[in-house]
Amino acid sequence: MVDRGTFICVEGLDGCGKTTQAKLLVRRLKKDYDAVYTAEPSNGTVGKIIKKQYLHADKRGSAVVEALLFAADRFEHLKSEVLPALDERKLVVSDRYVYSSLAYQGATGLDLEWIEKINEHAVSPDLALFIDVEPETVIRRLKRKRSVMENLETQLKVREIYLRFVGEGGLVRVDGNKSKTEVATEIIATVKEFLKVAR
Repeated sequence: MVDRGTFICVEGLDGCGKTTQAKLLVRRLKKDYDAVYTAEPSNGTVGKIIKKQYLHADKRGSAVVEALLFAADRFEHLKSEVLPALDERKLVVSDRYVYSSLAYQGATGLDLEWIEKINEHAVSPDLALFIDVEPETVIRRLKRKRSVMENLETQLKVREIYLRFVGEGGLVRVDGNKSKTEVATEIIATVKEFLKVAR
């Protein structure tokens, strides 16, 4: 990380508070670092298609097409936003990244190795956080109209895959059942401890 910035991603189930926490993290990091917030799906060409055609669809389409679209969007996202910022030695916080594809498309039964294969262009994050909240809790939080992926059965499978990566050491678990302030405090402490060692 001497020659480039630091790449952190924040993962979690829909409704876990992930977006709020990622933005809070960037706000706090800005006091000491050149930190920027970004998110997937991105605002690029493919990301806009995903948001329009998939995230708010009444019926879930092909999981294979979905996985390919997210991989394509990730390639554009890296090329246009993440890598240029890292080259400028910035600290990039991404609201969702490759673990989301593995968890969400993996929950449909797609082979995780295949999902990893189509995402082999994705650079590994320096630190990946998983805000863990019980699926029953996030379903209650999602009072707005839910997407086709925001149902209890899907979220249970998604969490199972996320926790597998926590067990393998790829993701760092954060207890998302605490208050927003407590979760934010745990996240910033985890990140600052990581940066102290990494830098």
